[in-house]
Parts: sequence; C-alpha cells; structure tokens
Amino acid sequence: MGTPASPLGEYLRARRAATSPEDVGVRSLTRRRVPGLRRDEVARLAGISQEYYLRLEQGRDRAPSDQVLQALARAFRLDDAAAQHMTRLSSAQPSDIAAAEAAVSTEAMAAILDSWANTPAYIINSRHEVVLSNALARWVVPLGLEVGRSIPEVVFTYPEVRALPTWQDLADRTARRMRFYGDPYDERLHTTAARLCALDPVFRDLWERHEVDPYYDGDVRPFVDGYGQVPLRHQTFVVPNTPGYLLCAYHAVPGSVSAEALAHLGRRIASETAYA
Repeated sequence: MGTPASPLGEYLRARRAATSPEDVGVRSLTRRRVPGLRRDEVARLAGISQEYYLRLEQGRDRAPSDQVLQALARAFRLDDAAAQHMTRLSSAQPSDIAAAEAAVSTEAMAAILDSWANTPAYIINSRHEVVLSNALARWVVPLGLEVGRSIPEVVFTYPEVRALPTWQDLADRTARRMRFYGDPYDERLHTTAARLCALDPVFRDLWERHEVDPYYDGDVRPFVDGYGQVPLRHQTFVVPNTPGYLLCAYHAVPGSVSAEALAHLGRRIASETAYA
C-alpha cells in the first residue's frame, strides 16, 4: 500500500464498491459477483460514457471538468465533504511536503497557544502528527498530544485508548479525518496507513472505505480530576500559509462547570510552572 498512481481513480473505485445499487435507484436484474455498482451503471447515472469513466478510474484521464465531478458526486450521492474531497483529489499534484513543513515557522503559533491559559489547543499536520500543543491540552488529553506524537498511532495502538467506551466513534472519525486532510501524494501518510493496516483490521477496513469527515466541530468529554467528565466543544481551523496544518481547540460554555474545571487546571499548571 503506497502512494496511489491516481488518487482520483482509487477514490472512484472505492466509492463504486461501497455504493449499494438500491441506494441510488439501480435495479439488479442479474446476480452480482461483487458488491457495489458496475462501471456502466456509474457512467449512466453520471451521464458520461462508460469508456470515459473507465479512463478516470484507471488514471488515464486525471483532469475531469467541474461538470463531470459534479455529475459523479450526484451519481454516488456524495455529501459536501466527500464532493470537496473528490475535487481536491482530481487536482492534487506531487510536491515536496517535507520541505514545505520545514519552511514553516512555529514560534508565533507556539506563543499564541501558550497564551491561552484556559483553552486547551494544539496544532497538527495533515498526517495528524502533533506539531505544537499547550500545557492545558496535554493535561486534558494526557495521551497523544505530546509534540511529534501521531494521533492515529495513539488511537489504534494504545490499549488504554481502545478501552474507551467511545473508541469506535473515535476510530471512525480519525480515519475519516486522515483521508480528508491527508495529501494523497504524501509518502509518510501512506507509510503510517500501511503500518496501521497491518496491525489493525479495524483500521484497514476504515481506511479502505475512503470515507471522509473534516470534523470542524464536535463534542468531547475528557476526564478532569475533581470534576469527572467535563463536556467541551472541539473546533478545527485550517492554519493559513502552511502545508495543511490544523489548529484544534477545546472550549467551555462561560460560567459552566467545564469552564471552572479548565480554569482550575490553568491555575494548577501556572503554579507548578512557577515553582519548577
């Protein structure tokens, strides 16, 4: 499992296999040897020729028009995130990701994160490796937010994380986010994915589905000593002028027990730092 020769073609094959004929109004008059749609059925639903669709899947045509992409999105009944992902795959080009990441200055970003005394926050790259994290984030999420840590590795290989009652949702979301934000030509992304596929059949199944989710916002309930599980809101922001860095932050409703818990942790961290 390496870098795909045609990211768009690989995605189309995965979507075709995952799409039930009944879900898109296609009647099966003969027995199907494999699940999903046939190429001619996708072509008919999208209003394009079967030969042209075959060229897209095989990577012989890598620059479909916006009109064709929109037709394919309708044929597969993709949601907005999946359609956006497919469009990005159609225009993706190989690049030196390591050089682009090395050129990013993180000093200002680190200073901003450290100034947020009551806001757990961290920055990850497109492979979901932690680039920066403030002390409060590392307290709220003690596993996985150290700089350099791979969040997918933590989610799928740490027994204490897999034991969480919410692990299945976390695993599904992690794989979907990796697909959505990952650069399809990033060899390190595919090396990580190949390693996790070999270690965990759950990850392999999720990865091979090619499903995506940007997870711009959501609810989390981390455990804080003295407060138990505290409800927080998770937000994701794209960091401009970087090769796909994401800023992730947790926030609490002002005046809530969750806000009190974060303030308590912030004071504790400040106190320990002062005496360090």
